Amino acid sequence: ESTISVGKEANIFSARTKDGGRIIAKMYRLENCNFNKMYDYLVLDPRYMAISKRQRLIIFAWVQREYKNLLTARKVIKVPKPIAFKDNIVLMEFIGHEDAAPQLKDSPPKEPKKFFEKVIKNMTKLYKGGLVHVDLSQFNILNLDEEPVFIDFSQSLPTDSSHAKLYLKRDIKNVCTYFRKFFFITEEDEAQIFEKIVKQGIHRK
Repeated sequence: ESTISVGKEANIFSARTKDGGRIIAKMYRLENCNFNKMYDYLVLDPRYMAISKRQRLIIFAWVQREYKNLLTARKVIKVPKPIAFKDNIVLMEFIGHEDAAPQLKDSPPKEPKKFFEKVIKNMTKLYKGGLVHVDLSQFNILNLDEEPVFIDFSQSLPTDSSHAKLYLKRDIKNVCTYFRKFFFITEEDEAQIFEKIVKQGIHRK
């Protein structure tokens, strides 16, 4: 139906279903993907440590992992519902109304502190649910009617990965860096947010 974004490694389109509904198709470019970087992320994931280093298989595993991570994430927070995947394509729920919901970078929240608190709450729920996003920033958060929706879960790691906490710290830093333009956030605040999220994760069921 229409192109939503064209990236270095993947293009995102909106499409119509047979019944007239709208979905998102994310198509990874087999020739453009940085499969070495993908491989480096995959081998940190206990689910994919035995992955072959063949380029196509890495990309197909990357797509499968995005689908699986979305299934896990949607149990605890609002994310695009995954519909299906095959080879280098993953289909998911369309987020928005007439137009696709904008990225946070293009749609600053009307109440930044309130929105920030919702983002941290989602990060906490996600960690408690067993995942770290790994690439969270204003580029991978949608602003849907002043509610954050996390997207792009291809690089996300389970919390039992040896690098999960390292990437959680990076996610917190990225989010805090964006929101510093609206209100005061210290490095001490970042550390406290990290400790609180990890503590919640320890007590998950």
